[in-house]
Amino acid sequence: MGIIYYKPVTAGRRFASVSDFSEITTSKPDKSLLEPLRKTGGRNTEGKITDEHIGGGSRRHYRIIDFKRKKDNVPAKIATIEYDPNRSARIALLHYADGEKRYILSPDNVRVGQIVMSGNKVEPEIGNCMQLKNIPLGLEIHNIELRVGQGGQLVRSAGGTAKLMAKEGNYAHIVLPSGEVRKVFYGCRATIGKLGNSDHVNIRLGKAGRNRWKGRRPHVRGVAQNPVAHPLGGGEGRSGGGRHPCSRTGLLAKGGKTRKKKSLSSKFIIRRRRIGARGNL
Repeated sequence: MGIIYYKPVTAGRRFASVSDFSEITTSKPDKSLLEPLRKTGGRNTEGKITDEHIGGGSRRHYRIIDFKRKKDNVPAKIATIEYDPNRSARIALLHYADGEKRYILSPDNVRVGQIVMSGNKVEPEIGNCMQLKNIPLGLEIHNIELRVGQGGQLVRSAGGTAKLMAKEGNYAHIVLPSGEVRKVFYGCRATIGKLGNSDHVNIRLGKAGRNRWKGRRPHVRGVAQNPVAHPLGGGEGRSGGGRHPCSRTGLLAKGGKTRKKKSLSSKFIIRRRRIGARGNL
């Protein structure tokens, strides 16, 4: 796993870089685990824009990922490690002993032919999934559930890793990649190991066209729009917007606190995440 840097033969190639895809073992996904992915262009059923800067992009299929890992005590062999256009992490195709096939998020340092399992009595090895109460302290984990049986919700992107720090009562204390320390019920599941493709953050697109291939349209400043389209829009000449920076829906930007004061999940947060350049809360 590494990054390929191009020679500056054109203006678009000058700053472009791509993954070398050295860990990928096949370019053809399993057809039984694909679903069609329809484009919305950021519009709702009335044709109105509800999500900005979305449209176009290359055609792709959705890969059905097993985030729940509920197939317990059945050994599975890693058949392939594949590229997924819908996420930054790599995915691994599992062939279970009973013949079933499933995709999972591919941890770092796994290889084709390796055996992984899920359940309460499996060994805490990379790629295995088990309840938090059975995972030894200090291990790196990913794909963490917030509710029992819901499926992994936390730490699912490339290079992501959390650390199990302590267990107190019925809860486990987990340090998330953002720096937040959170309590999670110890009956929830997590997968051992760190997610692969950690070089994803170092890849530079190099030109605007690669953003369009990904389905991302140009980002227009709010102060350059009409007042009907954005809270910062309108005004005579060049104006500063007349209020604190915010999103199209009025959500504060530039580090303003947006968390609901009476959020029910606040009681599970031991330490807030790092916010701002200096990490202030």
